[in-house]
Amino acid sequence: MKLPHRRQFLHLAAGAAAVPIVSRVAKAQAYPTRPITMIVPFAAGGPSDVSARIVSEHMSRTLGQRLVVENVVGAGGTTGSLRGMRANPDGYTIQMGHLGTHAISVSLYPNLAYKPDADFEPIGVVVHQPILIATKKDFPATDIREFITYVKANSEKLNMAHTGVGSNSFSYALVLNATLGTKPTMVPFGSNAPAMTALLGGQVDYFMATILDIAQHYGSGAVKVLAFGGTKRHPTLPNVPTTVEVGLPNLDSSPWWGLFAPKGTPQAILDSLSGALDKALDDENTRKRLLELGGDVPDKEMRGPQPLAKLVKSDIARWTPIIKAANVRAE
Repeated sequence: MKLPHRRQFLHLAAGAAAVPIVSRVAKAQAYPTRPITMIVPFAAGGPSDVSARIVSEHMSRTLGQRLVVENVVGAGGTTGSLRGMRANPDGYTIQMGHLGTHAISVSLYPNLAYKPDADFEPIGVVVHQPILIATKKDFPATDIREFITYVKANSEKLNMAHTGVGSNSFSYALVLNATLGTKPTMVPFGSNAPAMTALLGGQVDYFMATILDIAQHYGSGAVKVLAFGGTKRHPTLPNVPTTVEVGLPNLDSSPWWGLFAPKGTPQAILDSLSGALDKALDDENTRKRLLELGGDVPDKEMRGPQPLAKLVKSDIARWTPIIKAANVRAE
């Protein structure tokens, strides 16, 4: 009679011991149980916002909960990034960051309140969107070589648009100006849309834009696209030479966009988010939409947390001397 009682006791004890483990597993498997906020630290309609909305749509289906994009603008994207860093690390607030917010910001903002390589959990690279050189339609140059010659001779009379200190358009403008030895008047705009409006209206002379910015205007003669910042020509702009072809250094590395979570987010949740992003980037329709924006979808080996972490560290190292040489600081 004692043996059955002993077996029953052991069975109950084992079950009791397993409860905490089962509860933890069930909790991890249950994520997410409510909508997830994706902070985009720039205005709606720009490349950060549009890319975020494209991947969040597919990720929502995979995760079974909506990913709600929230635009938090200011200080070259660092305002939204700071909010993302300070969010609860529970997987319900993540951020779309990019080269500017998570690499260039380190040397551009002397009092930056976060450390991009230490205060976030990387989820994965979303897309690369190379920068191109676009001018107003009546700019007195028909190709990039004429552009270089003209800008070198007349830069102090020219206006160059950018979307704020710390933005990719601003940072790549610094590289172009340093390469050419030119000093145009830098005209800031709150986002890409008003910068493009000014270019279309002839209020500014040129702009370091993305394909998303000029897609609906290219081919109509409303703007000129003279060079594409990449190592190979883009299928959307097959007749536009690359900056490598025309000998413009440091412009061939494409700005990247990636997803981050606050430091301390549980690994199981990070795995869920990274897996959902990976499925989105494998989806044919998602890839097509990103390609139409001029984006390059990362290959498998460049996806996930580790490649993004390495990218952040390498670009902090790469851009620090560039920003230092330009002698630019943002407060």
